[in-house]
Amino acid sequence: MNAIKNISVGHTERLYKPVGYTMLANLVNIIPFCLSIEAVNVIFRAFDGTNTSLDITRLWSIFIILVLYMIIMAIAERASYRANFRGAYEMSAEGRISLAEHLRKLSLGFFSRHDPGDLSSMLITDFAMAETGISHHLPQLMGALVMPILAFFTLLWIDWRMAIAMFIALPLAIGILLISTKVQQKLSNKQIEAKINAGNRLEEYLQGIRVMKAYNLVGDKFIRLKDAFSQLRRACIRQEAILGPFILFSVTVIRSGLTLMILCGTYLLIGGDISILTFVLFLIVGSRVFDPLTSALTNFAEFRYFSIAGGRILQLMNEPEMTGNKEAPQCGDIIFEHVSFKYQKKEVLHDINTSMHQGTLTALVGPSGSGKSTLMKLCARFYDPQQGKVLFNGIPMSNIDPESLMKHISMVFQDVYLFKDTIKNNLRFSKPDATDEEIIAAAKKACCHEFILKLPNGYDTMVGEGGCTLSGGEKQRISIARAILKNAEIVLLDEATASLDPENEVDVQNAINSLITGRTVIVIAHRLKTIKNADKIIVLDKGLIVEQGTHNDLINKNGLYCKLWTIQEKTAGWKL
Repeated sequence: MNAIKNISVGHTERLYKPVGYTMLANLVNIIPFCLSIEAVNVIFRAFDGTNTSLDITRLWSIFIILVLYMIIMAIAERASYRANFRGAYEMSAEGRISLAEHLRKLSLGFFSRHDPGDLSSMLITDFAMAETGISHHLPQLMGALVMPILAFFTLLWIDWRMAIAMFIALPLAIGILLISTKVQQKLSNKQIEAKINAGNRLEEYLQGIRVMKAYNLVGDKFIRLKDAFSQLRRACIRQEAILGPFILFSVTVIRSGLTLMILCGTYLLIGGDISILTFVLFLIVGSRVFDPLTSALTNFAEFRYFSIAGGRILQLMNEPEMTGNKEAPQCGDIIFEHVSFKYQKKEVLHDINTSMHQGTLTALVGPSGSGKSTLMKLCARFYDPQQGKVLFNGIPMSNIDPESLMKHISMVFQDVYLFKDTIKNNLRFSKPDATDEEIIAAAKKACCHEFILKLPNGYDTMVGEGGCTLSGGEKQRISIARAILKNAEIVLLDEATASLDPENEVDVQNAINSLITGRTVIVIAHRLKTIKNADKIIVLDKGLIVEQGTHNDLINKNGLYCKLWTIQEKTAGWKL
């Protein structure tokens, strides 16, 4: 039952129709057996020496029933086919959407623990496997079990000795397959890991192609991809080589039931305990009843593999989403109370106590790795702290619906990501119902309207994956326009001008000034001149707040901030 739950990705009710129609089709398939038995019976009675004439009328009746059977079979098979494939494709489509929605509601901590290749493999490959399992293997397996069971009880009524001889090896064959499942679990997990690793290395190869060319890591020199594919090949061969004998042995054991039945029947026929008609009947049924079962058992290993893929999806779907059901207040102070946070086992923030007041500009400064970005991500509730509380207008953020909270927050990252879509649609991500006039107004405020108009199709120009067809400054200004269009009360800026040239920096800084006017702003700054007039500067070092205050207050303290300021002032005039 667990395998069935896995392969249906937790929705066993989706299997009712496909399995039901397949079992109906298999039940209809019993009709030819019954008619064949009756036809043989009619013929035997005509030639058994009792001077009974051949009943032509009865044979014609059997023929007419066979024609009707073909019509009924076509209807049943069509219904089975539609239920199997439509159900499988609908499950796959709805499941992928549900999983994508679920991923959106998880914390960023989850994504830091998982490879993107693993997640994309679940969304594409694992769902495709579950889809194949539902549309092909599971209905076939369930349907294949119906005929042997019905045949066994029917033949048991005709002659129990022959029936037992025919099916006596079936429990042994099933036992062999059950033993193989434990072996397969281990081998399949390794194969899936190898497949994910190969996908990750391929993605790494494509994304890092510029670095590889620069350092001549091409061909045999880039062995990471080659090793990953070799590992996948070994995992696939190992699984086939080890599981193959189990499957072949179980099929051989099942087929031996026919041999045992013939031996038993020959012995009983010689002893006069059964008639030749009974013996022929068992031969006809025996030659047919094992075909669908053998085919299903041959695919049993693949069914189990698909079940493991479905189990991985279920495990991901059971990942706890971020909690909270309260509506976020319109705006308010953000307060940290004894907040500590760690990535897996490494604690990066220690007992943070501070506040960012509504309508002010708060700057986060400090050396690399001091915890600035983590503190900002906690403000946006990308994570929840392991200890302490983050309050928004007096309400713990853990009690606020994350999506409701994000309606009031705009973020501009240092590394901007644009989707492979038009510039207009990339801007609309922040406000799906925005009019063209609103989009143009936001673009003008962000100083990007002019360069957009110079593009081949203006606002309808397609952007490359990640924004690769635009410069860093252009992407940054589009990101700011997106934030302006959202018109949120809180703005988070992750050093938006750090990697820009002077000309772009001026434009981006003007765009930022348009964005932050009249809002609560939290900014990460490496260039301290840009936050000299901040209402509050929080200085972090090694996950601790070491200083807080205005620029003048911190200069007078002669602490870490003063040291950083002095270093930047000395290096401001350096030239190569």
